[in-house]
Amino acid sequence: MVFSAVLLRQQAATLGFNLVGLTRAQPSPQLAAYERWIAAGMHGTMGYMARPDRLLRRRDLTAILPGARSLVVVGLDYAAGGVPQAALTDPLRGRIAAYAWGVDYHEVLTPRLEALAAWLRQASGQAFSHRVYVDTGALLERSHAHEAGMGFTGKNTLLIHPRRGSSFFLGEILTDLEFDAYDQPGAATQCGHCTRCLNACPTGAFPQPHVLDARRCISYLTIEHKGSIPLELRPLMGNWVYGCDACQEVCPFQRFAPAAAEAVFQPADVDRAAPLLVDLLALDEDGFRNRYYGSPIWRIRRARLVRNACVAAGNSADSRFIPALSVLLDDADPLVRGHAAWALRRLLGAESRPLLAARLAREPDAGTAAEVRGLIEMI
Repeated sequence: MVFSAVLLRQQAATLGFNLVGLTRAQPSPQLAAYERWIAAGMHGTMGYMARPDRLLRRRDLTAILPGARSLVVVGLDYAAGGVPQAALTDPLRGRIAAYAWGVDYHEVLTPRLEALAAWLRQASGQAFSHRVYVDTGALLERSHAHEAGMGFTGKNTLLIHPRRGSSFFLGEILTDLEFDAYDQPGAATQCGHCTRCLNACPTGAFPQPHVLDARRCISYLTIEHKGSIPLELRPLMGNWVYGCDACQEVCPFQRFAPAAAEAVFQPADVDRAAPLLVDLLALDEDGFRNRYYGSPIWRIRRARLVRNACVAAGNSADSRFIPALSVLLDDADPLVRGHAAWALRRLLGAESRPLLAARLAREPDAGTAAEVRGLIEMI
């Protein structure tokens, strides 16, 4: 027995999803390109992407769910407005990618996908198996979404809907239920000769169109990367402290992006989109929890956010951050201490030598000591 694709779409819309597509549970057509990307090391420190069990699941979706037949792919808009551009680019503020201005999208999409699966079970009268994914698991979700007719792949590697832009979250239901109709993929790309996204990337993270070197991507550096940010990339990161929208916001298709109907994705105030750096630099663990629990930012924890704020403060050319950064030279986390030292070196130049020398004399962490020593040698 197969189930109606039309009824599925109607219920998905009832649950608030803005897009829905259906494709068969087959390996992504981009799998070979993905494996070349892994072999080139462009996944950086995201070792889970190269794990043999993850690669096996991407090659065979039945390794995730035995008997898998279908992928239901949904999209939910998150574009928000009301934040002045002057605030986003203010060097005294840290900039947060737009998708993280509201609540954690996992907490919105996951229960709705489970509700859609529960409805499918009731409406079909069938006992079927399923797995729900929201930006997790061994699915090349943007490629599968393309196969489900939900858009094309931009030169910035994002999934772009030709009439909605790219400001939407993706979620999937992998199931052994079969449907009476499946969507067909559209054009592989509609970018034409446009290279705005490639040119806009501050760190040159695109070695060629449709290929992202995560090791140079500001989103990767501020979120996924857990260690010290490469010295040569820090001056290029501007005031981004969580994610980056640079390649997305210049895309011509973004003019079609509808405002999110979900109030939970709207920022409560300007500080949710562009918090004052002095406030971020002063965050302790309790302050971080109180401010960001329930937000996507919670996932990186306090040390990485303050690390990122140190870089932004160092890029601000504003000496008013020196007292806060000097305090962070004695932070409990070596990651923060090292980046605070870099920011002070950037703001004070040769005058930072006494501060850095004092830090080096009492630094117990070998990696941070090596970084501070290198900063001193640069003076």
